[in-house]
Order: sequence, then structure tokens, then C-alpha cells
Amino acid sequence: MTESSSACSTGEIHDLTVAGIAEALAKGDVSSREVTQAFLTRIESVEPDVRAFLTVTADVALGMADEADRRLAAGERGPLLGVPVGLKDLICTEGTRTTGGSKILNNYIPPYDATVARRLREAGAVFVGKLNMDEFAMGSSCENSGYYPTHNPWDLERIPGGSSGGSVAAVAARECPASLGSDTGGSIKLPAALCGVVGIRPTYGRVSRYGILAFASSLDQIGPVTRDVRDAAVMMNAICGHDPKDSTSAPVDVPDFTAALGRDGSDIKGLKIGIPKEYFLQGEEGRGGMDPEVEAAVRKAADALVGLGAELVDISLPHTQYGVATYYLVCTAEASSNLARYDGAHYGHRATGASDIIDMFTRSRNEGFGAEVKLRIMLGTYALSAGFYDAYYMKALKVRTLLKRDFDVAFEKVDLILTPTSPTPAFKLGEKADDPLQMYLTDIFTISPNLAGLGGMSVPCGFTSETNLPIGLQLIPPAFGEETMLRVAHAYEQTQTWCERAPKL
Repeated sequence: MTESSSACSTGEIHDLTVAGIAEALAKGDVSSREVTQAFLTRIESVEPDVRAFLTVTADVALGMADEADRRLAAGERGPLLGVPVGLKDLICTEGTRTTGGSKILNNYIPPYDATVARRLREAGAVFVGKLNMDEFAMGSSCENSGYYPTHNPWDLERIPGGSSGGSVAAVAARECPASLGSDTGGSIKLPAALCGVVGIRPTYGRVSRYGILAFASSLDQIGPVTRDVRDAAVMMNAICGHDPKDSTSAPVDVPDFTAALGRDGSDIKGLKIGIPKEYFLQGEEGRGGMDPEVEAAVRKAADALVGLGAELVDISLPHTQYGVATYYLVCTAEASSNLARYDGAHYGHRATGASDIIDMFTRSRNEGFGAEVKLRIMLGTYALSAGFYDAYYMKALKVRTLLKRDFDVAFEKVDLILTPTSPTPAFKLGEKADDPLQMYLTDIFTISPNLAGLGGMSVPCGFTSETNLPIGLQLIPPAFGEETMLRVAHAYEQTQTWCERAPKL
């Protein structure tokens, strides 16, 4: 793939960022209906190749756009008013099919909005559709969707990353200027790195989980995907905040994240940025080892931050090696519990021809769930069983505490931690399908901070030389330290041109 020119030189509406669209709407240069129609046309054009959407809501979007135009005509202004946005298909939207990427919910239409959807509606955002994902967010490649895989816009033969593959691919392919995904073990950050966009996982509790189809309740967190850091800050302003409907929602103040960005790199002078030795691994590529071009790009980005006045500090996160094993015990145990509700009796797919209710439960789940979901349910049920609870699940919780302590100690010395997001660029579709361990290790750099309840983001930091595939760096702040994270990311972004590059579709 080769890159096309930037939004400013093409003049195409679908090449505009969130901020660019908001500015054009405020000036009256274009209407929200025109903007929305431009993105719907773009979706129609590239979807046969990218396949980022499960449901395109054209009529709903145009209706929301007309309402936004009425608000604009009345003098109302807002950074998301009239701006098209896509939603990962595990975010409940009133009256619109929400499947979680699973055939067991193929025809489920929620009677209510998730809190994040409601907040975006109130901000005037326009919903263009529901985005593809690994089934119930279980996967790192978007190949586990119950419907079809999503393709990486930079190379259509490669994966976009997962589980928020549709949310990220849609933004990278200019099918919408922003989207929401969910991040459990790295499901926003990883695909953002592989598709060359910005993706944020907020601190656990920063964003309400009310109305989200649950995978692992102690890990799931909704976050934004955008083309640049400022747009990500705009989205964070809209979705963050305490929600009494969610018992895990943190009652903490929400700052103005756009105000935290600063104007130039001088805003990060004196900040100490930790470089954990455990995240720059040697070994076989794809099995914990790092692609040399990924390491070179991330270290070059770290040097750029030094040039802006930051200080690099070597740190250690000694329990990192146990992160993947701990994660797959915790998340599968929670998935086993959360997915018990899909039994064919209450809602979702119900098998026909069953001889009794137990047979109906069994057939419904067997027909509705895909292979990866069944695997994780069985693993989680095993870990929670009477004979193995202490040996596996309880031990994983203890190691999770140790991982959190590693970060607590590190943040006594540094303001932020910098690592690669993914050990490798995007791999080819089907390349790791028969090797679950190799697939699970894709998340090796994003899992540990998530287990510690921390936020983080992936920022583009380069491209591979021969294959022209994006590379991302991960920034990890202390709990509820997104302001510092965004300030550093924005300062770095101002020295680069990554956000101007786009795949040619």
C-alpha cells in the first residue's frame, strides 16, 4: 500500500479530523447532513474490502445529522455536534442491533442506550453504524468475529488487530473520523498500533461500563479511537465521568483533556519517562520477541521526547513475565460467569427441536458461540471449579496484585512509562489461527498495565521499511493520569507527520 495525501490537500470531507469537521460545521461551510452523507458514501466505497462494519445505520445517521443541523442553526456549538462516529458492536444502542460480534445475539435490539452512547448523543454525535469485533471481545486479530474478519486498510491481506478491529480499521480507512472501542487486554491499543491511529484505554472506572456487553468485568473499559491526539482528547471529554448506574465507575473529577495538551513540546520539559527493560525482549519474533524495526521506531520516539526536554529513566517491572498467564486465568474465569446469561431462555438465539430445557440450553450455546468463546468458557469454568480454584484463579489474583505493585513502585520514580504497543507489525490473516499461544502473546505489552487497572494509549511512531506497516508506541500513566499521557503524546505528535499518512483504498 502507498499513502495518499493529507486531508488539507485533498479537500475530501472524509479526510477531515473531528476538529476539522467541527470547525467547518461551526463556520457554516458544510452541513452535518453533507458530512454524514460523505462518510456514508465512503463506507459504501471501501467496505467490500475493509469490512469494518457489522451494521451501517444510514437512516439513523441522517436523522441524527438533521437534528444536529437544527441545533447548529439555533446557535449551538460543540466539538462533536454533527460529527459522525462509529460504535463497537458491544455498546448497546436503543433500537439498533447490537451483536457483540456473536451469532447468539444476531437479532438482539437493545431497548436502551449504554451510558457512553447516551453521552455521545447528548453531545450531538452522529452514529453511522456498529463496528465489527472479535466475538464478545475475545481475540487479538478480529478473526474471531461470528460474521467475518476485518482487514487492515494498510494491507488487506493482514489483520487489523483486535478485538476492536472494526473500530480501528474504520478510522484508519476514513469511514468515520472517530469511534469507540473496548479494551480488556489491549483491544484498543493493539489494533491502533497495527493500523496507525491513536487509541486510548482510560483508567479502569474512568468511563462507565453500563450498557456494555461484558467479557471480563474487572478489565473491560471503553475508549476512543481517532486519527490524532487532539481528537482523542475531545472524545475523552465526552465519554468520561462518574455514572451511578455502574458500581465500578469511579467518582473522580473529569478534567478538560483538550486543555491538558499544551501548545508545544516545552510542556513536557522535566518529565521523567520510564523505560522498562522487560518490554524490550530478545527471542523468537511472535513468541515474545520483538521485531527489530518496532524496537528501533520506539527507541527513536523516546529519543524525540528527550529532545523535547523529557528525561528517560530505566525501570523494572519484574513480574511482567507472568502477565499473559495471569490475564488468561482472570479473563476466562470472568467470561465463564458473564456469558452464562446467554442460554436461549431470556434473549438471543434459541435452538429449535430441543427435547427438554437442558437440551435447549446446550444446543443454543453450541450453535450461538464460536470456537474461541467456547474455549475461554471451558478454561474459565475449569479454573473456577472446586478442585482448581485455589491452584489457578486465586493464584492469578495474587500475581495480579504483584503486577500492580510493580507499577506503583515504578511511578514513585517516573511520571509516565513508555513501551512498544505490539512486538510486531500486523501479521497476515490466518497466520496464527492454529497457534493460540502465539496469538495470545500478541498482547504481551498491553496486558500487564490493564491487570493493574491502569490506562494507556497507543500513538503511531513509524512504519516498517519494506511493507509500509504502522508501528505504535504505548504510553502508560499512573491511575487517572491521562492528562500527562495526552500532553506527552501531543507533544510527540507535533514533531511527526504520521497522522497525515493514510492507506490508499
